[in-house]
Parts: sequence; structure tokens; C-alpha cells
Amino acid sequence: MAAGLQVFGQPASTDVARVLTCLFEKNLEFELVRIDTFKKSHKLPEFIKLRDPTGQVTFKHGDKTIVDSRSICRYLCTNFPEDGNKTLYGTGSLERASIEQWLQAESQSFDAPSSELVFQLAFAPRLKDVNPDEARIAENEKKLQNMLGVYDEILAKHNYLAGDEFTLADLSHLPNSHYIVNSSDRGRKLFTAKKHVAKWYEKIASRDSWRQVVKMQKEHPGAFE
Repeated sequence: MAAGLQVFGQPASTDVARVLTCLFEKNLEFELVRIDTFKKSHKLPEFIKLRDPTGQVTFKHGDKTIVDSRSICRYLCTNFPEDGNKTLYGTGSLERASIEQWLQAESQSFDAPSSELVFQLAFAPRLKDVNPDEARIAENEKKLQNMLGVYDEILAKHNYLAGDEFTLADLSHLPNSHYIVNSSDRGRKLFTAKKHVAKWYEKIASRDSWRQVVKMQKEHPGAFE
């Protein structure tokens, strides 16, 4: 029985959004404790006052505390294998190994350029006295385009990154991808320019679990000082 699951953070945070999506996929009951991570004493970028896509997540279950969103998703899948989506972390060692490879690719190669583009395309244009940095946008667009080119080749053969089932490999990409796609035509084209990536994103973004998270982000974007 999944009792006492607590998530601390704001739904707008990409890390929190990743964990919430996993919880909804697993159909687990949990308590979301919304906390404001911005404090005036902290020297954080001004855009965090608007909404905090970089805000960290804290997960508690009994005496267990985890602060890495991908580790939290692994924990939920391994500790509650029979709840909700049973194939989210694979059903065998080979499938799980493939999912882990994609989780590493996402965290090591996709996250950095996509996070930079989230700020430059989705947040900087909405802030006073902050101008998007064209050089940084171009640099990270190129990095992301290269990654998505690899993804497109894989997705030409499978419905999802790790095979024909939606898994943590796909789920982990949702928060940053969502912000980029919905930031501007420029951001959207990064995903729509590649046929198989476009089809893949449309499928994963339309899942009920993610739609619930997006709804929470709109209802509670975060109240910062």
C-alpha cells in the first residue's frame, strides 16, 4: 500500500513535474507540499521570481528522503511494481537496461541544452530587463537538434525511445520539452521539424498523467517573493 508519499516543491519545476507524472502513471496517492524555493537572501536568477523551472524536488516516504527526480521515479517503479503502469520501468533486465541508457542520455546530453532553451525561449522574453541571448540560443539549438536527430532515427523503428511501450525514458523528457514546444514557433520547430520526434512528442504529451501535471502548473504556477 502506497502510504505516506510526500512531494515537496512547485508543479512548475521541471524536476517536480517529472515526479508528479510518474506518480500519476503509477496511480499512487501522494501529498504535494507546495514550497517556495525563492528567498531574497538567495542569489538566484531574477526569472525564478516568475516561475521556477529549476526548483528542486524533495520526496519523502517514511524515513526515506530522495532529492533527485530520476532517482525518485526509479524508486516509485521498483517499490510499487504492481501499481498503475507496470511497464514504466521495463518488465525484464534487457528492457530496464535500455531504459537506463536513455535516462542517462537525457540527464547527460538532453537536459543541459534543453534547460538553457527553456530559460532563453520560454522565460527571458517575459521578463523586464532580460534579453534572450541569441548566441546561447543558437549554440544550444544546435546541440538539441543533434540529439533529436539521433532520437528521430530510433523513433523511426519504435513507437517510443526504449521500444514500443511508454517508459521512464520518454517520461523524463516531458518537462523541458513541454516548455520549449510551448515557448514559441522557434521552440516548437525543434520538435516538429523531425517527423518521428514530432509524432513521439504528440503521443507522450497527450498522456493523461502529463495533462494532469500541466493543469496543476496552470492552477498553481508558484507564488514567489
